[in-house]
Amino acid sequence: MVDYRNSRLSRRRLRHSSSKIILYSKLAKYAFFGLIGFLILMTGLFLWYGRDLPTPGKLIEPDLSQSTRIYDRNGILLYSVYQTQNRTYIKLSEIPKILQQATIAIEDKNFYKNQGFSITGYARAIRNILLFRGLSGGSTITQQLVKNVLLTSERTIPRKIKELMLSIQVDKKYTKDEILEMYLNDVPYGGANIGVEAAAESYFGKKVKDLNLAESAFLAGLPQAPSIYSPFSGKKFYVKRTEDVLKQMVNEGMISNKQKEQALSEIKSKTFSEKDTAIKAPHFVMYVKQLLAEKFGENSITSGGLQVTTTLDYEIQKKAEEIIKDEINKLKGFNVGNGAAIVSDPKTGEILAMVGSKDYFDTDNDGNFNASLSNRQPGSSLKPIMYATAFEKGYTASTLVIDVKTELPSNDPKNPIYTPVNYDGKYRGPIQLRFALGNSVNVPAVKMLARVGIKDVMQQAYNMGIENWQPTKENLAKVGFSLVLGGRETSLLSEITAYGVFATAGIRQDPVAILKVVDSKNSKLFEHKKTDGQKVLSSEASFLISHILLDNNSRSMEFGTNSWLVIPGRTVSVKTGTTDDKRDNWTIGYTPSYVVGVWVGNNDNSPMNKAIASGVTGASPIWNRIMREVLKGKSDEAFNKPDNVVAIQVDSFGGGLPVGGQPTRSEYFIKGTEPTGPGQIYQKLKLSKHQSGKLASEWEISHGEYDTKDYIVFKEEDPASADGKNRWQEGIDAWLREKYSAADWQYYPPRETSDYKGSDESNEPTPTSTLTISPTP
Repeated sequence: MVDYRNSRLSRRRLRHSSSKIILYSKLAKYAFFGLIGFLILMTGLFLWYGRDLPTPGKLIEPDLSQSTRIYDRNGILLYSVYQTQNRTYIKLSEIPKILQQATIAIEDKNFYKNQGFSITGYARAIRNILLFRGLSGGSTITQQLVKNVLLTSERTIPRKIKELMLSIQVDKKYTKDEILEMYLNDVPYGGANIGVEAAAESYFGKKVKDLNLAESAFLAGLPQAPSIYSPFSGKKFYVKRTEDVLKQMVNEGMISNKQKEQALSEIKSKTFSEKDTAIKAPHFVMYVKQLLAEKFGENSITSGGLQVTTTLDYEIQKKAEEIIKDEINKLKGFNVGNGAAIVSDPKTGEILAMVGSKDYFDTDNDGNFNASLSNRQPGSSLKPIMYATAFEKGYTASTLVIDVKTELPSNDPKNPIYTPVNYDGKYRGPIQLRFALGNSVNVPAVKMLARVGIKDVMQQAYNMGIENWQPTKENLAKVGFSLVLGGRETSLLSEITAYGVFATAGIRQDPVAILKVVDSKNSKLFEHKKTDGQKVLSSEASFLISHILLDNNSRSMEFGTNSWLVIPGRTVSVKTGTTDDKRDNWTIGYTPSYVVGVWVGNNDNSPMNKAIASGVTGASPIWNRIMREVLKGKSDEAFNKPDNVVAIQVDSFGGGLPVGGQPTRSEYFIKGTEPTGPGQIYQKLKLSKHQSGKLASEWEISHGEYDTKDYIVFKEEDPASADGKNRWQEGIDAWLREKYSAADWQYYPPRETSDYKGSDESNEPTPTSTLTISPTP
């Protein structure tokens, strides 16, 4: 029995083994024929695309006739990449060995070993194609040379095949030193700089033979993305790129760690100078170049022959540059070193002017730094977003807030109490939201932020274009109730986007800088299509904010009636912002067709003179002059009032319906939020007849044994309290004691309730109750 079973098991194993052999045989056959098919296909492709390959010999006389030109919206040439080209061909022997090594280390460490192409690079390219990640993969120095001089920069399979074929041919035709020499003379290093000699002169003002390690590492890092790594882009990405080059040189044994650290320290402290001044609107042009590099690749800028039509209006740009320079020079005594401005069309998001500093070519003061794109503390300039969020939640322009010294919790364990202060150090007591915003009073803004909610305000700001205010868990942990007083940074460009939402009745249009791009053959590569934008705020809330910010009466308490915020004969909404330590000063204003934003301060974030005052000095005069230029010759535009907004008369003091004997004023309300009675500060209280100075008990009220008396009651709940203590009311009570004497009895209503229950009942004490008046939308 055992032998029989073992025999049967052996036959099964034999059949299973035979099946495996047959399967593997088939797979091997399919793999073999698949490989043969792949080789035939690749051979066919190589033969097909090899028909019209350029001659490798053309490398020694490259075609430099194509230039990329950037124009304003009216056809005025702003910049031509090759317009003032400084290209000098030099021998490899004149190029420092350290620069050659730096280039090889970061671009192609196996340069002297490979056959002109990278097998691993093409493997990555094939993998990326199969995974639908696009056509990309590492290129050797030889491939980059071929791509730059003999081919286009398009990212297609045919171009990659041609690149491979030519790279192999070039590697056979020329020595490695010849290839490296041609590469270092033909590669773009940013702007009009082709080759290392032009780059050395432009960036360091010296011949390439005189470059040191730090300078060589910097130049070696540029070719991968000259626009992004340019020291003139307004950002310092070149520092990290240089560090990458130096690290790779250490890895390859070319330099020591000590040399790396010394070179990196040198490049961090380096002040760059740009010789080429043949450029209009330089900060804007550099911004556009970055956008082009992101969209079309670096080579498209330097050798693609692109013709780029931008959104810029150079006439507005020229005036803005002149005004910024003139006004900043006037502020030298105020320790103001720089200013920036942006003008946009809020209906389309198109940037009409961008001034990143008072002088782009002032190398002593980092003039090439684009302050309009950098994040700075906004001061009070973003308060309107918080108030707009409040209006969306049902609060109104006549909602009353008590402006008194108030304590709130902070996120700082070392300083757990945050006490906001007003610009002038004064407290105004009861104030309606129209005047709190118009005069930019801080305490009411912080209180309203506590009521509305930090997360909701940040979300609204983010929706409107304040990118740095996205209410992520991480960001929320870093902010507190100082948010609306400059507690989180933003850029001028982001503020321009957000204010454009108010200008267009709630529609967000993202910034647009490029209208059209065509190639050297006039084939259209890109054309901006106007969009309807995104609705991110109600037209009603937008109108209320715009009306408050254009109302000169609303801001006269702080700014007077004849400040720089007024454009005579024009309907213009405007808001200022100044940080407590005078490091940043802003003014942003708008009409339905234009937004103008201005920032002044110092690039090193040092404080300005304490005398800088919103609406009087700093950004406001610059804003006023630019806005006047923008509006010159144009008709006045009013903001359209939505049908769902109504105007009614309100009590000027309490904010509710008119009360006999009190002044009144007109106010706009979103339908459904208008007051239905007098302001809640007016209270007719029932007083005990049996216990003087107390509120009537339930028994006294039910038996009609009480007197009535009119009081003015200032009460607020404390939504920020975490321990049940009402610090807001404590602040109000302290202010009342300071403001009114006991003779002003109407401000001191009784707070204890009588315990009287009639003459036949025992009058045991009852719990003391207090008046509670919650803020209502």
